[in-house]
Amino acid sequence: MRLCFVLEHNLYKFSSVFQTIENQSDILESRISVSNFVRYKAYFYFHIFNYWQLMQKIISILFFIITMVVSISAQITDLNFRIYDAKGGAVTVQQIIDAIGKSDAILLGESHDDAVAHYLQLEIFKKTFDSYGKNRNVVLSMEMFERDVQTIVDEYLKDLITEKKFLDDSRPWKNYKIDYRLLVEYAKQNKLAVIAANAPRRYVNMVSRNGRDSINNLSPEAKKWLAPLPYASPSAEYAKKFNSLMGSMNGGDNHSVTKILDSQTLWDATMAFSIAERLKNNKNSLIIHVNGSFHTENRLGTAEQLLKYSPKAKVLVITMRSEDDFTKFDKAKYTDLGDFVILTDAKVPRSFK
Repeated sequence: MRLCFVLEHNLYKFSSVFQTIENQSDILESRISVSNFVRYKAYFYFHIFNYWQLMQKIISILFFIITMVVSISAQITDLNFRIYDAKGGAVTVQQIIDAIGKSDAILLGESHDDAVAHYLQLEIFKKTFDSYGKNRNVVLSMEMFERDVQTIVDEYLKDLITEKKFLDDSRPWKNYKIDYRLLVEYAKQNKLAVIAANAPRRYVNMVSRNGRDSINNLSPEAKKWLAPLPYASPSAEYAKKFNSLMGSMNGGDNHSVTKILDSQTLWDATMAFSIAERLKNNKNSLIIHVNGSFHTENRLGTAEQLLKYSPKAKVLVITMRSEDDFTKFDKAKYTDLGDFVILTDAKVPRSFK
């Protein structure tokens, strides 16, 4: 909205210029020939008119984007989700907030294109700060930013750099503006820290291509962006779950699946280490971490890696799943998927494609 105001203000200034030109016409005509003045005035109006049209188009596009975002948010109500405990009992948002107050790290698992999940993440983040922000250091942690851009994130939160430069240099996900921007802006508005928690993609890709030992060749500086090496292997339960998901996609190539699992585990371990670092350095932290649901479902992946780095941490897992029939808790599918399981309405349009 501030940008729209700036653009409208510029349009107002140019309309004032139009009036000034009209008022000064007699003076100008007295100093230059009529033909030259007419050419000058026509040239000036031509460019001002083009600028005016451009500004109108930009404002129209901005209002369209804002309308779309507001429209999607306005469509989402309490009727678009149901909250359950680990065994399928109905619970409320307030019960989640109460449980958060007894925790150190809250792992919010999402589907990345689930608009209802993103709505809930923001609501939970806000309610957490409202409830506990006076006595604890509420922190946002994100899979969506990598550890080597932490300085850039910090600079933006402190208003040292513009949002444009922040986005230019921090490698945000393509759906950042519509799905995650509000989280970061809320943190910035309330002077809350944001953890760029993930491993740099280039190193995750190294492991998926060449195996976990390949990153041993990185420089000491590069290794700072990762969990301490050697990072822990996945649990047997997590490996079984991952292999079941990936096996069919790789035509039974177990060697490839193993490398991909190792890269996934580096991802999990690095996010867990980023959270553990904050808990160690600030004992009063209350961390809301956002990641894809597979990373933390059944308290596996990032959740189990976190307990290796911080065994005494009180970890709360909230898993969000999008379902057509979200009002029914299928015990075979959802039991123990998280400490809380939120089923969201799959009929709500995806936030991006």
